[in-house]
Amino acid sequence: MEYEIKQLDKFRYIEEGNGEPLVLLHGLFGALSNFKDLIEYFRNHYKVVVPILPLFELDILHTSVGGLEKFVHKYLEARDLKNVHLLGNSLGGHVALVHVLKHPERIKSLILTGSSGLFENGMGDTYPKRGDYEYIRKKTELTFYDPAMATKELVDEVYDIVNSRMKVIKIIALAKSAIRNNLGEELNQIKQPTLLVWGNNDTITPPFVGREFNRLIPNSELHFIDKCGHAPMMEVPAEFNEILHKFLKKLSQPAAVAS
Repeated sequence: MEYEIKQLDKFRYIEEGNGEPLVLLHGLFGALSNFKDLIEYFRNHYKVVVPILPLFELDILHTSVGGLEKFVHKYLEARDLKNVHLLGNSLGGHVALVHVLKHPERIKSLILTGSSGLFENGMGDTYPKRGDYEYIRKKTELTFYDPAMATKELVDEVYDIVNSRMKVIKIIALAKSAIRNNLGEELNQIKQPTLLVWGNNDTITPPFVGREFNRLIPNSELHFIDKCGHAPMMEVPAEFNEILHKFLKKLSQPAAVAS
């Protein structure tokens, strides 16, 4: 499925469907294909918006979780999106958390899946060996429970990134920024209803991370999915979409008034 990439000033994004905005923030190696099933399903119910995060375009000083959050904030303001359901995977979840803490006013709900912000295992201790395709393939497979999910197309994409010296420098800057930027102390300030969806077999942000988010974010609910790694919306889209749709429907029901 090819989506039209729209442009407004410096912002590039995909937008499909109508209704309340469901804004998706991708992670560090976040191809738009990661959200394909989610976009296809929810475009019938919501305005699905995927801003393309400038992971490699920001100057090195602003290549950080904070720099990406500023970009998201300016984007939501430029589009004047309100009552936003903000969903983030991996680093995108971390950016979503920082955004909700700084600018809660436009956000109606928060959805995190495999989010950093408390703890994550990086690409490993030996940072990407450039030119070693097999190594990159194995590392990409670790994202998933089923290694077959690491398609050649996906591995090629990661391989191209780690073979650009400038991109590697920026990936390392973002990864370090994510590790430094631990939000444990602040999560109790989040007022929005929050959905946490975690793969039981996530090795990058393991299940205990989901439990910890659940403990620290006041109005949150946690769902685990079996045989699933770090990207549930890619690996088990039907199950992920069902959990998310149920959560969003619940938010749109008027609260029951006690008689």
